[in-house]
Amino acid sequence: MGAVAGRTGGLTVRVADMGDPGVAPMLDGLAAEYTARYGHQAAERELTGTPDAAFSAPGGGVVLVEDGGRAVAGGAFLRKDARTAEFKRIWTDAARRRQGLGRRAMAALEGAAARRGYLRAHLTTGPEQPEAVAMYERLGYTLSSEEGTDPEGRRIYFAFAKDLAAPGERCADPGAGGHSGVRAGGASYD
Repeated sequence: MGAVAGRTGGLTVRVADMGDPGVAPMLDGLAAEYTARYGHQAAERELTGTPDAAFSAPGGGVVLVEDGGRAVAGGAFLRKDARTAEFKRIWTDAARRRQGLGRRAMAALEGAAARRGYLRAHLTTGPEQPEAVAMYERLGYTLSSEEGTDPEGRRIYFAFAKDLAAPGERCADPGAGGHSGVRAGGASYD
């Protein structure tokens, strides 16, 4: 069982390992989402392309936002380099979007990565996820102009980066702020 990272608004935020049974709703939700947007083969490639062990301490972790003991949002991180955590498998339950859960998951990922000594976060998302692109931009992530384009300059995926705050600078309630959620393309991860 993972350590409890905090409790806000009736939600529990905790750090876990990929093998934790509480991660299953996140992985199932991601598989369904990726399959619907990119097809079965691409979904399988994305979800099996990184070994689960890469998301384990000391270099990685999984963050779950839970309501009543069930994951409603979350994500994972792993070591990209000594200074940079790569965020992957970022997810919000489709039935719970536009409630600030994506922001909570991202804040929890940033906090967990900073506590492990990372100074920067890197993440990528696909072209069929405009709501994710909008959320990352709103959260202060910078789109890379050097990564994610083909030789002709067409965008094939979106790569983002952000400097992480030191653990003492973290917001006490990552869901606070009164934002109604990021909306783009008729859906939202937030």
